[in-house]
Order: sequence, then C-alpha cells, then structure tokens
Amino acid sequence: VLVNGSECEPYLTTDDRLMREKAEEIVDGALLIQHILRAYRIVIAIEDNKIEAISAMRAAAEGHGAIEVSVVPALYPMGSAKQLINAITGREVPAEGRSTQVGVLVHNVGTVYAIQQALRYGNPLISRVVTVAGACVQRPRNVEVLLGTPVQHVLEFCGGLKSTPAQLLLGGPMMGQVLPSTQVPVIKGATGILALGPHEVPQRQASPCIRCARCVEACPMGLMPLEMAAHARAEDFAGADDYGLDDCILCGSCAYVCPSHIPLVQYFQYAMGEKDERRQAERKTERIKQMMESRRARLDAEEAARLTAQALRRSSSSTGVEK
Repeated sequence: VLVNGSECEPYLTTDDRLMREKAEEIVDGALLIQHILRAYRIVIAIEDNKIEAISAMRAAAEGHGAIEVSVVPALYPMGSAKQLINAITGREVPAEGRSTQVGVLVHNVGTVYAIQQALRYGNPLISRVVTVAGACVQRPRNVEVLLGTPVQHVLEFCGGLKSTPAQLLLGGPMMGQVLPSTQVPVIKGATGILALGPHEVPQRQASPCIRCARCVEACPMGLMPLEMAAHARAEDFAGADDYGLDDCILCGSCAYVCPSHIPLVQYFQYAMGEKDERRQAERKTERIKQMMESRRARLDAEEAARLTAQALRRSSSSTGVEK
C-alpha cells in the first residue's frame, strides 16, 4: 500500500496540512486498508520540503512496524501515481496499465483519511480540504469545504478578492480547469481554488513548433508530445494513440517548457474528450442495435406463437366437423 503524500501541483498545500493535523487518523486508515488487502507493507511517501508533515507522520507511525515513511524529492509531477511508484519501488507501470499490475495500490492521504472516517465512525464523504490561494485572494488558506459549495462562498470566507483575477482556476496552475463563473460548485476532486493575478499568468502568444524536442525531454512519461499534438490537431486520434495519448497524465510539463508556447495540453484534453464522446456514441449505437434485435426477436416469437395458436384452432375445428 503506497500512501501518496506528495502535492500534485504548485500552490496546493491540502495534503501537507492534512498530514500535520490528522497524522494518527491517516496511519489508522492505512492500517485498515492493509488489513482489507492483506498487504505486507505500507509506505507513506512525502516530499522533502514538508518537514513538519514528515515529523508528524513519523511520530504517528512509530510503533507500527509495517509502516515506513519515505521522503521523496519535491519534483513535479511527483504526485502522479506512476512517478511515485517508480521513485519508491523502482517498478514501472506498463503502458495503459494499472498500478495493481506491479503489486502496488496507491491512495492519496485525503482518500486514506476519508476511508478511516467512514470505517471507524460511519462518516460519509461530504467535504474536502481545499487550498484557496493566488495573488488576488485577500486571506489565502486551507479550508474544509462541503461538496457543492459555490466557489463564491469559499472566496468570501477567505475575505474576498483584492482585485479581479486574470485567471480563476479550480485545481492547480498546471492541470486545473478555468472557471467560467464563481457560482461553480466545489466537487470531490477539487484540490484548490486559485485566483491568479496578471503576473502569475503567462501572457504568451503561440507560434509554430521549432522541433526543439524540449517537450520530449520534459515529459515524465517518456512520450512525444509534439507528435501527439500534431495528430490531435488533425483529429487523427488513432495516430495520437500510437504515440501514447492514453498514457499522458496531462501534467502540463511539456507546455511549460515549450519555447513556442504551444498549448499542448489543450490538444491532448480535446483528443481525450473526443475519444470519450466517440466511445459513448459507439456504445449507444451498439445498445440501440441490441434493443432493435431483441424487439425483432420478440415480435417474431409473438408472431410464431400466434400462427401456432391459429393452426391449432383450425385443426380443432376440422376435427369437430368430421365427427
């Protein structure tokens, strides 16, 4: 069991705060998961810049021989499950595979805490810790927010905004989604609400690719983002798949280092979304086809039964006349 205590993006400090304040509950949750899975080892991985969290987790884990607190470099995207597994165990998750295929189950500290609360006390998951940050936020902080709470209410709780943000994000600066409105609700996967100022948002115009391959060097998954983006732009999603689109974790490292400022992640998100829509359309078409075939078979069976009954009635009538 690998407990992920690495923050997934800059600005976000939800896991750090949770480990500082709920260390014993997280350890208890990890032990519960170990008991359920009958795992022989628990590793809690924490980035080396979280000194207080490391101390708190080691103190809580003391006396439990099966738990090891391991310190990993604070190197983005260490919060990704596949990168963390490789850093801790040296194993590589196969392409399009799952972590369980290499004998590891990864859970975020927030998930482990939620499991502990559900199993020990029967508390449902109706809230989560969210980082509210950015230059435009009056009082940046971590807050526990009920799921479904509008972003506007969370910002007001933090003192409101100093000025109009250049960009409002749900999530982190690398993988977060731009919010169209502050009336959007907080969801289970929301790790942060960022109100970024102009100096925090790069204002750069995209230009043609110069084939420098810096995106290839930066990709933590060893993919070729420039080729994937070219195929996605041409709507050749099968070609993008050939270059590993399904293994992309949308970390944004490629777009960050691109000297041409090409929005590579947007192309990947578009391609993944289109693929999902096509799969859903194919499933819908197949389901309709199955329903039509079932209806045809039912009507044929009803017609056969009707003809059989009609033939029996005729046979009975003929027999009665002869008598």
